[in-house]
Amino acid sequence: MREALNDKGCARIDGFIRSEYHDRLEAEVAGIADKAHFSHGQITPYFNNDEPSLPEDHTRRRFSAFSNAFVAMDWFPENGLCLGLYRHPAFQRFVTDCLEETQLYTFDDPLAGVVANIMPEGSSLPWHYDTNEFIVSLLTKKPLSGGEFEYCPDLREPGDEHYDDVKNVLDGQRDKVKTLSLELGDLQIFKGRFSMHRVVEGKGERHTAIFGYAKEPGFIGRVERTQQVHGRVLQAHIDAEQNARSDGLDD
Repeated sequence: MREALNDKGCARIDGFIRSEYHDRLEAEVAGIADKAHFSHGQITPYFNNDEPSLPEDHTRRRFSAFSNAFVAMDWFPENGLCLGLYRHPAFQRFVTDCLEETQLYTFDDPLAGVVANIMPEGSSLPWHYDTNEFIVSLLTKKPLSGGEFEYCPDLREPGDEHYDDVKNVLDGQRDKVKTLSLELGDLQIFKGRFSMHRVVEGKGERHTAIFGYAKEPGFIGRVERTQQVHGRVLQAHIDAEQNARSDGLDD
């Protein structure tokens, strides 16, 4: 796991969830899928608004169509598999060791510690970066076909967006793109803040449970991004808005 994360920014464990739990895992997320906030529109890799002061072909003005949905953490069953795994000290220690960190913390964000990504047939999740440095995810429902995860390892770094490399990928250049096809119950750890990524459109629904951990305690998502993802914000997001990100990146 460590070697894969250091080399490619992405690692997977096939069959992390034992087969006898697959039906329960799939049913747990499917059972709250109707609580998902659906959104669609146009996004850049940074989820920013248009910036007319920049050239038309700048990556911060390269908008792609998206249609996607997320179920917030407060809809997950309190005694379910997903919240139990997220909060389990042994699992948290395992993720910490894989990432070669000293300590990781669960989110203080009441909506984003664990979320379900719901992608009905025809949904699209174009190239983008994550707001947190890394994510841990489980595929809970595989589409009938398609739905591959594509990513570009370490396409940017703190303080340097590497806009030319991003532009090349958006223009269709594939030399930096890697593809991963996940199976039900596979665990994936991915450094999504630095590696641009997308999910290819598939046939049938695709569900993923996503677990968020942070290097520092007290992580709460920004108001604008939370509104985009969940269609609502809570007082905790408003109160935390004044805290700036420390890595100098755009989103």
